[in-house]
Amino acid sequence: VVNGSAKAWVNWNGTGTVAIRDSLNVASITDNGTGDYTTNISSAMGNANYCYTALGGDTTGSLSVRIENPSNRTTTTIDLLAYDTSVDVIDMQDLNSLIHGDLA
Repeated sequence: VVNGSAKAWVNWNGTGTVAIRDSLNVASITDNGTGDYTTNISSAMGNANYCYTALGGDTTGSLSVRIENPSNRTTTTIDLLAYDTSVDVIDMQDLNSLIHGDLA
């Protein structure tokens, strides 16, 4: 993959039965509970210092997505949490993430 392009990305439904809509270099999404997801990368990153961006949307209004615990980041997984404006963890209908960095 050319330098500067995303090495992995995924768009998934985070409500009900979690399902990937489309992806590149993502094996699966693990549903760890309400609003808590793990992205499982197919081809490992060169190290755990890659750039990870996540965005989410739902019909409930303003929302945010953040990395759950950066120390849990590995070359093949990263955890994230989805929140509403009241800082309640929620499942979101539309979640997207991208990963930039070097592949192993």
